Amino acid sequence: MVSFCPVTPQSSSSFPISNNTSHFLRRSYIPQSQCQFSLHSSSFLRNGVNLRWERESPATRIHASLTVDVAVEEKKLPKGDTWSVHKFGGTCVGSSARINNVAEVIINDDSERKLVVVSAMSKVTDMMYDLIHKAQSRDESYKSALDAVAEKHSLTAHDLFDGPDLATFLSNLHQDISNLKAMLQAIYIAGHATESFTDFVVGHGELWSAQMLSFVIRKKGTECKWMDTREVLIVNPTGADQVDPDYLESEQRLDKWYSLNSSKVIIATGFIASTPQNIPTTLKRDGSDFSAAIMGALFRARQVTIWTDVDGVYSADPRKVSDAVILKTLSYQEAWEMSYFGANVLHPRTIIPVIQYGIPIIIRNIFNTSASGTKICHPSLIENEDKKILKDYVKGFTTIDNLALINVEGTGMAGVPGTASTIFSAVKDVGANVIMISQASSEHSICFAVPEKEVKAVAEALESIFQNALYAGRLSQVAVVPNCSILAAVGQKMASTPGVSATLFSALAKANINILAIAQGCSEYNVTVVLKREDSIRALRAVHSRFYHSQTTIAVGIIGPGLIGSTLLDQLRDQAATLKEESKIDLRVMGIMGSKLMLLDDSGINLEKWRELREEKGEVANLEKFLQYVHGNHFIPNTVLVDCTSDSVIASNYDDWLRKGIHVITPNKKANSGPLNEYLRLRALQRQSYTHYFYEATVGAGLPIIGTLRGLLETGDKILQIEGIFSGTLSYIFNNFKDGRVFSEVVAEAKEAGYTEPDPRDDLSGTDVARKVIILARESGLKLELSDIPIENLVPGPLSACASAQEFMQKLPQFDQEFTKKQEDADTAGEVLRYVGVVDVANQKGTVELRRYKKDHPFAQLSGSDNIIAFTTRRYKNHPLIIRGPGAGAQVTAGGIFSDILRLASYLGAPS
Repeated sequence: MVSFCPVTPQSSSSFPISNNTSHFLRRSYIPQSQCQFSLHSSSFLRNGVNLRWERESPATRIHASLTVDVAVEEKKLPKGDTWSVHKFGGTCVGSSARINNVAEVIINDDSERKLVVVSAMSKVTDMMYDLIHKAQSRDESYKSALDAVAEKHSLTAHDLFDGPDLATFLSNLHQDISNLKAMLQAIYIAGHATESFTDFVVGHGELWSAQMLSFVIRKKGTECKWMDTREVLIVNPTGADQVDPDYLESEQRLDKWYSLNSSKVIIATGFIASTPQNIPTTLKRDGSDFSAAIMGALFRARQVTIWTDVDGVYSADPRKVSDAVILKTLSYQEAWEMSYFGANVLHPRTIIPVIQYGIPIIIRNIFNTSASGTKICHPSLIENEDKKILKDYVKGFTTIDNLALINVEGTGMAGVPGTASTIFSAVKDVGANVIMISQASSEHSICFAVPEKEVKAVAEALESIFQNALYAGRLSQVAVVPNCSILAAVGQKMASTPGVSATLFSALAKANINILAIAQGCSEYNVTVVLKREDSIRALRAVHSRFYHSQTTIAVGIIGPGLIGSTLLDQLRDQAATLKEESKIDLRVMGIMGSKLMLLDDSGINLEKWRELREEKGEVANLEKFLQYVHGNHFIPNTVLVDCTSDSVIASNYDDWLRKGIHVITPNKKANSGPLNEYLRLRALQRQSYTHYFYEATVGAGLPIIGTLRGLLETGDKILQIEGIFSGTLSYIFNNFKDGRVFSEVVAEAKEAGYTEPDPRDDLSGTDVARKVIILARESGLKLELSDIPIENLVPGPLSACASAQEFMQKLPQFDQEFTKKQEDADTAGEVLRYVGVVDVANQKGTVELRRYKKDHPFAQLSGSDNIIAFTTRRYKNHPLIIRGPGAGAQVTAGGIFSDILRLASYLGAPS
């Protein structure tokens, strides 16, 4: 027997309502399944339900009372591990195909009993809110918009099922739409909708998706019931646009509901609930997830699975950090912290219901059911499942953008009780939300972060309250720092682990990122820093790379893809995979620039075919654009530019690059052998910041000459003299200038073999050797200019003016006799000729000249194009330290540059 009480207005100014609306109030709140029982027993269950909507004035109210008398056989709800809860979001049920997919997932779950919580179809909740907005705005298009909602669900139902099920659903849908039109018409006339009206309207999406899914599951042969959770979930609204579940009352109502609707599969509506007065409401933000967690607690379920469109919780936002990985496990507290700081995990309140019973929440991907997802549970379970997890103190990183930092400071704050209370009372009064607080231990200042849209009101309120203190000088300022972001590192017990904070700050410093404020919770679950918004993504990449993977990611720009540059690119290509796998070094070449063309790629250039790509996609070379592209990529925390040219114009940019936080590596000698003041400025920048400038290949190609010299000096040794054969070209020429051969013939041979520059005069002039001498002299502490080095030029004077290299080579034989005389004189004395550079530190000078050495001297033992350098020091006085090896050639020079790149990666945090 079903009876209805008449609708009776409590005031003569009754709210306009049609007969259709009255019928809507009577029918819609009680599911059809509860109105189909027949009387066959004298045993009754009386279930009174009241439904009330209120306008702003309490004088006008509409009441609808329902009394349902049914005779049933009561069944007790079995609670515990036999139940598993599944929640499917709007994307999961966004189409007929996806609803079918969800049904298969439910049927294939081997749990004994299943409760399934569903959201409205994708975009439907937004469409329902839009209906309210249009009706309140007296926009008649709400009617066509509602027809679109009806058509969406009608078409989906036609795809999913047929026969009596389809007829039943379409009948219910038609009646619901008819009633909603009547209600929206009332809202249209009034120009206003109460919160209760709004909540009731928007909750229909869940009612329809739950019904459709239940029909599909029954069609597939599995019996199930669907639940309108407004009959079960009772919540108390709070003042913060949230609700608090009434677990005791909800548990009692669930027991009653189950006694009438026992089933091993239950499809429940998410998002919607009722107040203790039986007024329909919603669970507000992320309500469907919250519904699932509450149901998990009410059923004491084994687990709650949240199905979404990602494989689990990432260690960082994958849209910002391409290397972010899925976390296998998270503790409740870690998930809570990450969600608070903006990570797309779960709303913090979703976790609350399950903590008491230790029910795990699992985040899984409906579109990739093979992925195991992320389990959120008690730390003890994490330790049992994965012993290695205890060494991963930092689980993830997340950011909040669009914030401003407010700093209140002054000597008058120290020791004055109530200052903080006054500050935050003012913040509360303007309705602002404080995201983070940091206070100096001296009590001299308090700073806190608020959303940028609220900062103006907060600053004005503080200036008003502290007007007298500011005027008297007790407070120095209320300062606002706009355009800020928060970066949070989250992990269990990480704060009690030595070195975690140091590593965090070091990673940020090495990425040239300035920290504005710091906060660390005593719960030991997060360390939070405030930084400028433009640094947010780069900072996230820097700390994620340093912490989570121990992997250093470096954006590389190659300038000068000539013989050395192209050889370096080939070496990088061959070693990239090994470095990433074994050394955790990820080198991504973002740009290659030549004198005419440049190739750019924000995901990293494919080095297998960079030459072809440069021809196909190359654009006109532009150094400024190249720099912005390589360094402006905020997804990579570190940038290095590798200058493989010998161009002095390119070298003149090093100072600016280093100041911008760009590391520089080069074999180009022009910067270090140029004006002394420029060299000293570069070295000062190198010492004063975390930006690195490496140039090992400027002196000995692949030989460790600069590194050896620095090692000697840093360990306290004193350099007396550095003497060496620094030119591979001249080494080859004088190693082969013997046994009656003439000088011009040997030079021609060296040119043919590719040892010389295109114009051999560039080698024979000795300028290149002089540049290496001046570099070593300056590294040794001598303040010399290139003009201070006397150079013995091997180019015959008359040939300096030759118009071309070809003319020079044609005329060089005219001077063979002069060189032969020098060689014969040396040979007669049992000596050889060698072209050397000398740094005489004791006498603070350098020279470049052709010298003679005894045939048993180390310099006389060279072959081919080898270089040799002798360090005479206080420790190595009687027997100089000798470094010998190939000092020229594309392979060894590129290898020296590559070695500097790896040294940079080590400095930036790559494991050694």
